[in-house]
Amino acid sequence: MHPAMQERVEGLAALRLRAHLATTDFYAMIGRPAPVQRVRYQVVTKGKAYHVVELATGKTKGFCFSYKAAMVFVEAMETATDQKLVPRQ
Repeated sequence: MHPAMQERVEGLAALRLRAHLATTDFYAMIGRPAPVQRVRYQVVTKGKAYHVVELATGKTKGFCFSYKAAMVFVEAMETATDQKLVPRQ
């Protein structure tokens, strides 16, 4: 990777970590638990298809050719994960 691009990637990673730590510290100061990530999957347009991406890993878990079908798939994955039917990696 080009050195300038690598510096940018490292800088953004540091900012992301700093924002996460600041949020955690803030919730610790007020004595409340930090909110959990509720959205696990996201629908992303790729060409003529819609990919279902797991936000925690960035991996594509499936794809559909209509937005409605992709949203139904996401709802099914969310429900299955809530019921522990889909193993967490």
